[in-house]
Amino acid sequence: MTHPLLDLAPLTAAHFADIERRVAALLSTEQDVVIMQGEALLPLEGCIRGGARPGSAALNVVTGPYGQTFGNWLRDCGAAVFDLAVPFHTAVTAEQIGQALDEHPEIDFVSLVHAEAATGNTNPVAEIGEVVRAHGALFMLDAVASVGAEPLLPDAWGVDLCVIGAQKAMGGPAGVSAVSVSERAWERFAANPAAPRRSYLSLLDWKERWIDGGRKALLHAPAQLEMLALEACLERIEAEGLGAVEARHLAAASATRAGAIALGGGLEPYVHAARDAAPVATTLRTPAGVDASDIVAKALAADPSLPLIAGGGALSKEMVRVNHYGVDATRGVVQSSLAALGAALSELGLRVDSEAARKAVAETWPSA
Repeated sequence: MTHPLLDLAPLTAAHFADIERRVAALLSTEQDVVIMQGEALLPLEGCIRGGARPGSAALNVVTGPYGQTFGNWLRDCGAAVFDLAVPFHTAVTAEQIGQALDEHPEIDFVSLVHAEAATGNTNPVAEIGEVVRAHGALFMLDAVASVGAEPLLPDAWGVDLCVIGAQKAMGGPAGVSAVSVSERAWERFAANPAAPRRSYLSLLDWKERWIDGGRKALLHAPAQLEMLALEACLERIEAEGLGAVEARHLAAASATRAGAIALGGGLEPYVHAARDAAPVATTLRTPAGVDASDIVAKALAADPSLPLIAGGGALSKEMVRVNHYGVDATRGVVQSSLAALGAALSELGLRVDSEAARKAVAETWPSA
């Protein structure tokens, strides 16, 4: 019995290398790109464990839950960690990072999340990269939620380690990820006796056995379905045009924000300033005394396919997320999501204006 997901021809080293080249083109990078056979936490942890060690010092920027995770890993590595935490409703500034680096000149590693889908904010990486580069620290960027949704230029921005995943704006699976690695980062890893080696976390293994070997022999059997899905994501982005994909995500975010404000019912953008709002997802603060999980449950009862979830952890009662990324970054999905939220709020006895929301979306969405 045949099946489209079974009995596939083996993925060759040449095919694997070609997908890597297409990822590099997506990032406009001349750096080495390594595709990792797992969710993006794999290369993120590999980058930290390769770049941090006892005696090193790290600036860990916390604008959401992933920044908190990075700080834990950095401490596990024995690094002295200086957390720069900013309220989740805003973005960190290059000035704040510059001040932290001035106060702690020993910092040699900076970790930052570009866009936090969990909180709906995005950080000005281009400006931050200038400050970090001037200081001389190694710069690691989690760009899982931003790739495909907004401009991402690791080389131009001085990013030494740029990690991406396929599961958000790229519209692919969570089981494959990639990282671009600068020459400075390779040198840091090689000089770190604590960097993972002979390990699934090891980027050095990929460098020594795959890249330096001319990309002739893979380290292990590739995750074939995920690699083919990643290739399909790249083909779709190339066909639409990266600029068009990014513009579609920005339009979805702008329209969702405008529509939510017009809808009323006590919903407010969680991220205060539009300039700090991520194109990948819009977060909304619920009215006082109204549980976000209740709103989402009622909204999804009519259409479970809508990209609506309540916030995670401590935000679960006060935040609604509209995950307008990938195939959901469309005007129709935005309209349907706001209509469902409006119906849910109305059912809870709150006054909404769904027609005003619809008009706001129509007026905000760019004309074809």
